[in-house]
Amino acid sequence: MGYLNKLKEKTRGIKSNILAIYLAMKDKRTPLIAKTMIVLTISYAVSPIDLIPDFIPVLGYLDDLIILPIMITISIKLIPKEVFEDCRIKAKEKIRISKRFGILSALIIILLWVAMILYLVSVFAS
Repeated sequence: MGYLNKLKEKTRGIKSNILAIYLAMKDKRTPLIAKTMIVLTISYAVSPIDLIPDFIPVLGYLDDLIILPIMITISIKLIPKEVFEDCRIKAKEKIRISKRFGILSALIIILLWVAMILYLVSVFAS
């Protein structure tokens, strides 16, 4: 169980760091070299084209597990510490807000489905 919890925590950290470096890319205090590395990192993360295609067993996902974290780490090191800390705080707040929005959206969708099912039951029952 300890390993699984560590893995979950690392995943949350990567999600937060990607959002933080994205926010840092938009910050005026971030140097051009850091912005360039961030663009490359985010482009690689969302690109459907990988260095090693995903359909190759084991190796296909290995590049995502090794190359992407290395690119994120390099991007973070190029960003001034105070800028990255500001962006990390903003990222955590945005994640918190998006969780609330996600829960609200799910509730609305569930209510719509329930209303539709009740309507269909009433139509076919009569």
